[in-house]
Amino acid sequence: MINLDDKIIKELIKGCKTQGEVFGKDGLIKQLVKRITEQLLAEELTEHLGYEKNSIEGYNSGNSRNGKSQKTLKGEYGEIPLEIPRDRESSFEPALIPKNKTRLSGFEDKIISLYARGMSTRDIQEQLKDLYGTDFSNEFISKATESVLEEALSWQNRPLEKKYLIVYLDALFVKVQEQKQIVNKAVYIALGINMEGKKEILGIWIHEVESAKSWLSVLSELKSRGIQEIIVACCDGLIGFPEAINSIFPKTQVQGCIVHKVRNSLKYVPYKEKKVVANDLKEIYTAPSAEAANQALENFSAKWDGKFPAISRQWRSTWDTVSVMFNYPPEIRKIIYTTNSIESLNSQIRKIIKNKRVFPNNNSLFKLIYLAIRNLQVKWTMPIHDWAYALNAFEILDS
Repeated sequence: MINLDDKIIKELIKGCKTQGEVFGKDGLIKQLVKRITEQLLAEELTEHLGYEKNSIEGYNSGNSRNGKSQKTLKGEYGEIPLEIPRDRESSFEPALIPKNKTRLSGFEDKIISLYARGMSTRDIQEQLKDLYGTDFSNEFISKATESVLEEALSWQNRPLEKKYLIVYLDALFVKVQEQKQIVNKAVYIALGINMEGKKEILGIWIHEVESAKSWLSVLSELKSRGIQEIIVACCDGLIGFPEAINSIFPKTQVQGCIVHKVRNSLKYVPYKEKKVVANDLKEIYTAPSAEAANQALENFSAKWDGKFPAISRQWRSTWDTVSVMFNYPPEIRKIIYTTNSIESLNSQIRKIIKNKRVFPNNNSLFKLIYLAIRNLQVKWTMPIHDWAYALNAFEILDS
């Protein structure tokens, strides 16, 4: 650790009469950050070139200093205009401030980390005060999280792979303040399984309600970002959803989520009979073939139509999307017919956003869900279970 001489400190603060002149918008600390950063960048360039500025060693060296470029860096003390030194060959890439980086880390990284855990502004203020013994304003914390929105929008618009074997589509609902009213917003999430069998969040979208029309715009965006083919799309029973998917990806097989279907069926059943009805429904979707599943549905209908006629009627009316899974081997059907992966994701997101009962606007909601997803995706390093087997099955059926 470097020990600064008291005389140097006294000289630096000489003439500073208020706290603002030291820590304020254009105060001493901000100027020091600017000067020290620019000096460090100059030293980096010297090391890169291999000779000091104006040194004769630089003559005919093949590369030399070539002026400076302007860059604005955002940090704890506001925006800091910097002069970044350049070399003639444009081979100098500063390690201190890499290309495309516009922020200095510090308190802001800590704030973003706390924010990503779903902590309220007040909780963050208290946590920082405990850590640093300093009060931070609401405005400071809000500005610290602004950079997240820029990063999130860049992520949301990134190019996607051409082909995904499975894409799960689902929505969760969150309360947002809008025009002095609290409304429920639908947060659309698309989770893809890529060719390596790894999960990848393709994007998040916020709409007023969940509808096939809104999903159509989401799917159109996915196509514009590079997706050319989806083998299987798994979704809930929203009316018009399969048609919306096939209007953008005509060759995609649409599988209705069995978990949603069973859950909707059991709405018609009294508590005492739910377990028996659920077991009989299981005979349908775990059948060894489509023909056997059809027969299991007939058996269910004969047994329960007298009490709950709506259940078998609903299964028959959506049989085309129920039976897609029977095109695939039994070992991988569960991967296809359930949105468990995305429901698990939604559950983890809810744990993080539960502390904010109402979001002040869409951007606030978007930032926090993006951070939650960013943290979760770090753990997704392995392909899903039995992926090699599943990949072979997809390749055979898709050939």
